[in-house]
Amino acid sequence: MESFVEPPEQERLLALDGCALKRKRGAPEVTSSEKVEDGPLGPAPVGGDGGVGEGDARGLTCLSHGSMSVIGRRRSMEDAVTVARGAVAGKLGCYDFFGVYDGHGGANVANACRDRLHKLLVKEMEGRADVCGGDGGGESEWRKVMEASFGKMDEEVGGKGVDASTRMAGSTAVVAVVGKEEVVVANCGDSRAVLCRGDVAVPLSVDHKPDRPDEKERVEAAGGRIIDWNGSRVLGVLATSRSIGDYYLKPFVIAEPEVTVSKRTELDDFLVIASDGLWDALSNEVACQVVRRCLNGRIKRRFPEELRGSNAAEAAAVLAELAMARGSQDNISVIVVELKKPNSKSP
Repeated sequence: MESFVEPPEQERLLALDGCALKRKRGAPEVTSSEKVEDGPLGPAPVGGDGGVGEGDARGLTCLSHGSMSVIGRRRSMEDAVTVARGAVAGKLGCYDFFGVYDGHGGANVANACRDRLHKLLVKEMEGRADVCGGDGGGESEWRKVMEASFGKMDEEVGGKGVDASTRMAGSTAVVAVVGKEEVVVANCGDSRAVLCRGDVAVPLSVDHKPDRPDEKERVEAAGGRIIDWNGSRVLGVLATSRSIGDYYLKPFVIAEPEVTVSKRTELDDFLVIASDGLWDALSNEVACQVVRRCLNGRIKRRFPEELRGSNAAEAAAVLAELAMARGSQDNISVIVVELKKPNSKSP
């Protein structure tokens, strides 16, 4: 298992200085492409970072969250992030919505997902509040709701009146709907959600890579081909086998998400939801080790006083910084969701 070794000081100074990641050889832009909205739980946190006091935590779905999006070594920013606290209502109460979208062929589809996918999910949930959640077929109902929401999002970005550039673009989408008793993850593409449960990194999604055996079989059954062109790609073009948009690659590339429903336990510490710009450079285990140290206060960044937020926000920033230091060539977007107060004795 790969272990995290804190980088030397000259590597660590790739770090955040206010609102910019600065490094000695050039300065990658920090781009805020996050949509934060209010919900039934009250005002949305400012700047993508929110926390509650220990006494206020009862009844809420998470203690805090934080996010970071950086352009990295790319020429343009095509990632987008959505945080909508208390946006979704189900049988077990309100749910928080967290989404990471990694666009390709432009940012149009990722930005559309940022603005619309959680709203489509809310509409799909209307009339289903007595079904989703609980033991009465909750997982199958969540799957139907997510598939319908992703399908409608896919139709919107490829429908009539949409410009040609948007129809030629696409985006991965990984969303986590976090309730008091369960976490629902829907994934379409190669972004990823990971749950830290005790000392174990539990993947809540499986990347849709073209060389994944079942995905390759599905693409070929539809008449497509997987070609090795600087890595496995659908028709030698796209490095993910599922996405929203990409109409020129249908029916080989589909927008159907894979959905997991996980019952929360007392061991569940936090979630890491990120685009592949993070996962190309860090393993699930290393990401969880880094976040744990941040939440325990063992790793701290030097934010100006007025920009300091929760430890979850610092953890997201540290992960983005570390991925850059380890050579990530992509945009990097990360959301860290703290599910419970950390154990100060944890390593």
